[in-house]
Amino acid sequence: MATHFSNEALKFLRGLKRNNDREWFAARKAVYEREVKARMLALIAEINEAMLGFAPENVRPPQKAMMRIYRDIRFSPDKRPYKHQQGAWWARTGLERTSGGGFYFHVGGTELVIAAGVYMPEREQLLAIRRHLVDHHAELRALLAGKKLKSLLDEFDGQKLTRPPKGFAADDPAIDLLLCRQWGISATLPAENATNPTLIKEIVERFKVAAPVVALLNAPLISKPRKPMF
Repeated sequence: MATHFSNEALKFLRGLKRNNDREWFAARKAVYEREVKARMLALIAEINEAMLGFAPENVRPPQKAMMRIYRDIRFSPDKRPYKHQQGAWWARTGLERTSGGGFYFHVGGTELVIAAGVYMPEREQLLAIRRHLVDHHAELRALLAGKKLKSLLDEFDGQKLTRPPKGFAADDPAIDLLLCRQWGISATLPAENATNPTLIKEIVERFKVAAPVVALLNAPLISKPRKPMF
């Protein structure tokens, strides 16, 4: 049977949102390990098998793809120690330490999110993607307008700038895309979907239709092999 989460996992995640402290978590860590962490690792492994067919460059070991439940609070005024959802991020090979395009999934107590794209590009990556879109905006638009993609995912708002970025003309045919600071698509579904054996199908179906978008956005970020001198 395909991996999915239990009602106990959702109950734990809802409780964690209400009781975000170390004492509460410590008393229920066994539940987290069994119902959330172990199932997420198994789910990632199954998704990896499917992704070999359409995004092999994004396949990652489950322990690497799964995100930590612990928040980094060193420089944050919000000192709550835990995230209230369990997430996973499939970065592209070679871009693991940066913010290139990838695939994302998380399950929380009230929702599950499936997404793909570029979320927090570094300054140089942002410029490279914008330059790429000047020549490839029609291709990206065609992908985003695809009937199947639009039935499964919604486009990001893009965190748009109010004026053209430096070096780009206001009348550029790609200007609406160049104003964006992130590009991608996502779907938010009821948390109860995570308890169904169809969960992996829902994730893989969306990842597969989003794969060409991710590949297009990553194209300018990938180091090209040097041509031989002779």
